[in-house]
Amino acid sequence: MRTRLTDLLGCHHPIVQAGMGYVAGAGLVAATSAAGGFGIVASATMTLDQLRATLERIRARTDAPFGVNIRADAPDAGERIDLLVRHQVRLASFALAPNRELIRRCADGGVLTMPSVGARRHAEKVAGWGVDAVLVQGGEGGGHTGPVPTTLLLPQVVDVVGVPVVAAGGFFDGRGLVAALAYGASGIAMGTRFLLTAESPVSPDVKRRYLAADVTGTVVTTRIDGVPHRVLRTPFVDALEHAGRVAALSRALRNAASFRHRSGLSWPALLRTGRATRRAGSLSWAQTLMAANTPALLHESMVEGNPAAGVMSAGQVTGLIDDVPTCAGLITRIMTEADARLAALTALR
Repeated sequence: MRTRLTDLLGCHHPIVQAGMGYVAGAGLVAATSAAGGFGIVASATMTLDQLRATLERIRARTDAPFGVNIRADAPDAGERIDLLVRHQVRLASFALAPNRELIRRCADGGVLTMPSVGARRHAEKVAGWGVDAVLVQGGEGGGHTGPVPTTLLLPQVVDVVGVPVVAAGGFFDGRGLVAALAYGASGIAMGTRFLLTAESPVSPDVKRRYLAADVTGTVVTTRIDGVPHRVLRTPFVDALEHAGRVAALSRALRNAASFRHRSGLSWPALLRTGRATRRAGSLSWAQTLMAANTPALLHESMVEGNPAAGVMSAGQVTGLIDDVPTCAGLITRIMTEADARLAALTALR
């Protein structure tokens, strides 16, 4: 299937694997891209050296194009972009809107840019700065999310930007792909669906937690890092919801220390990152401090395999997923379903 997205990225199918922290590493990204989709490395939870090693491992497994997700407010964002240029990575994606300088730096090095947006005005802003594509995530999506559902947000954005639009939030099969194309998108991005694949490094126990959830099994909470975050509903998350302010800030301090140790950042570098995050998101200092919770609590579940003491970002679509296929099997199935749905729609005419 050829769309503006496949032409831009050089992939065979308009299916993007989202950059999920501690999940989207070399194995998952290489498997996705080798199967004709487009994998994105989650580098925000990696040191610069870990990212370099990840890029080398992907290149050893496939020559298919892939991307890397970068925190625009990271103190070493420029160094990471330089690394992408040296390794000829096709795309840099951003969860927070990149500034003009980062966009220019990517363009000068031949790296495409695709920020994630959750509002029409944000899409208009970054499109005006010269990005190559935008990823639109509706409220159904996992992780940090907004209140507007994909079916309302997507057409708003498609109508006001001239670059390819990737739809995210609520997609898991060929019917969803066709629906996104009907709205005017050029492809779809999926996080939870790719987390539940054979190549995902998440432990079997954590995957079973996702498979057991229904469509009401997630909750949007601000008690993890101060901003709306959709996660699986668990006793641990319920406890966070009812924790007092002092307990929440105390946990955030411990998690900040833990993240600093794993990331290799010095305390001054961590504080500079916090200041940049605060400015970029108009956060209070309490919210900025709580932001350290996210990588620490995700690490507990996704890496340590201990969902009872961590959080699991999840889209509502987890309630519709009941298997753990290979990436190749998943992409083939989605494209087969999409072809059948397109044929059925054509027959109506």
